[in-house]
Amino acid sequence: MAILEILKLPDARLKEIAEEVEHFDEELREFIADLEATRRDGPAAVGIAAPQVGRSQRIVIIDCSTTRKPVPNHGYLVLVNPEITEWEGFELGREGCLSVPDYTGNVIRAERIKVKAMDPRGNPLVFEMEGFEARALQHEVDHLDGILFIDRLVSRRTDLFQRKTYRKGGSEG
Repeated sequence: MAILEILKLPDARLKEIAEEVEHFDEELREFIADLEATRRDGPAAVGIAAPQVGRSQRIVIIDCSTTRKPVPNHGYLVLVNPEITEWEGFELGREGCLSVPDYTGNVIRAERIKVKAMDPRGNPLVFEMEGFEARALQHEVDHLDGILFIDRLVSRRTDLFQRKTYRKGGSEG
C-alpha cells in the first residue's frame, strides 16, 4: 500500500466533478487500499474521497468509530458511487479537511440522511446515518461534486477559523 499525495487548495482538480465507477476490479480495490492508507496517515482523518488524491472517481471512505466520544455509526465504510437520497433536519458544526489543512469552519449540514452506494465489488448498499457520521459522509460526497467545506460557509469572516499549531511539548506555535 502506498501513501498518496493529498491535493490542497487551490488545486483546480479539487473543484472537478468526479466520474462514476464502472469497473469493479482488482485495480479498484488496490487503489482503495492506498486511499485508506492515506486516510490513516492523515491527522485524525475520519474520511477521504478519491478526488483528494487526484483520482476523479466517486469513491469515499469514512470511519467514525475512532472518534474521541462515542457516536452512532456504521464503522469503517468504503462507498463507491454514493448518492444521498434523503435528508432531514439541519445542524451547524465545525469541520476540517485534509485538503484545507490550515483552517476549520462552521458548516450547516443535514442531521439525518439516507445514502445508497456500492461496495468495492459492486454490491448495492443502503445506510441511514445521523449526527457526526451523516456530517462526515456529506463532507466527503461534496468532494465528489467539486465542493469544499469552505464553499458552504455562511460567512468567511465569522465561520472560518485558522487551525492552531502546536510545538513539541504541547505549547502553541
